[in-house]
Amino acid sequence: MSLRLLSALPLAAMLAFPLHAASAPQEWESVLEEARGQTVYWHAWAGDTRVNDYIAWVKSRVRAEHDIELVHVKIDDTGSAVSRVLAERSAGNHDDGSVDLIWINGENFAAMKENALLYGPFAEQLPNFALTHPEHNPEVVNDFTLPTEGHESPWGKAQITFYYDAAELDEAPPRSMEELLAWAEANPGRFAYPRIPDFLGSTFLKQALIALADDSDALYEPVAQSDFETVAAPLWHYLDALHPHLWRSGRQFPANGPELRSLMADGELTLAFTFNPAEPAAAVADFELPESTRSYVLDGGTLGNVHFVAIPYNSPRRAGAMVVANFLLSPEAQARKQDLAVWGDPTVLDVARLDDESRALFEQQSDNPALLTPEALAETLTEPHPSWMTALQDAWQARYVGR
Repeated sequence: MSLRLLSALPLAAMLAFPLHAASAPQEWESVLEEARGQTVYWHAWAGDTRVNDYIAWVKSRVRAEHDIELVHVKIDDTGSAVSRVLAERSAGNHDDGSVDLIWINGENFAAMKENALLYGPFAEQLPNFALTHPEHNPEVVNDFTLPTEGHESPWGKAQITFYYDAAELDEAPPRSMEELLAWAEANPGRFAYPRIPDFLGSTFLKQALIALADDSDALYEPVAQSDFETVAAPLWHYLDALHPHLWRSGRQFPANGPELRSLMADGELTLAFTFNPAEPAAAVADFELPESTRSYVLDGGTLGNVHFVAIPYNSPRRAGAMVVANFLLSPEAQARKQDLAVWGDPTVLDVARLDDESRALFEQQSDNPALLTPEALAETLTEPHPSWMTALQDAWQARYVGR
């Protein structure tokens, strides 16, 4: 069943499924004891080798520390995991679900939360959650404007970061959406964005719409409360002008971020973007991109968010899933994830408030010229309400697919 059906599921249909209430908070030692020997099925995006290798390392660590067998169920669309949970509920399977943990955020979290498909609240029960200091970092308890209310646990950050080959670019790179259009017109075929509904491509649409919309405040309310056609009109006008100057004249789009990076590595593109600020630097360190690669963000900031893990309501291995989520928040796991040689995914921990020993794990001595400083990433634009993501994806496909 699709997410469109999930989002539209009426209240009467929801009440037809007797959901089990979340169990009461447990002492952490009891959670650890219950988790031992469990096999946890983690449905997580598998579109990048670095991500897969990192999850394989997590698997080895939770097996050694907690006697948990972690299975990475590799998916390319989080919606498939959400749909599986919905299908199980529709079949009356409220106790023996096949999904224990999901890498999730945005519209998928909103759909699961709205339709009571999540176990929780559980995040505040995780001992390492306190290291995020949510009172100082509200982004770890809010997901695309929606309060998480403990139903998902943060484990990484993302922010749109542009990168280019300085050896191929004589002038300064474009610093706004308007400048990007002018640059693409002057450099045809040298820029692209991933095909919708890829999450990176969809994020590009949101970045553009925030910059171009006459009323960007409307993006932070449910799309049904706005005149979608009027608000989105500047985006379609912009893309109509941009597409003829894209890679392959906009008749074909890269599948995802890794393919976009490959096109940069092959010299087919001069300018690209990612949702991981450290990805260009990590690719330079791995000799996937040239040393002349440089990173930057647009003037006025770029869109950013936090990604989370959540536990479905019918997981029979909740204890094991909680222990994995807690390990993902450990300084050890967060520092390794942020390491350029491993993945480069930014930490959600408040490093400045860690003890000296833990803080030392995050010290990176890097002269990599493609790596941005934290100060360069300080201006982060807030994600719109999740309903805008779905509406923009649908409208893009209706407008451009098959042309």
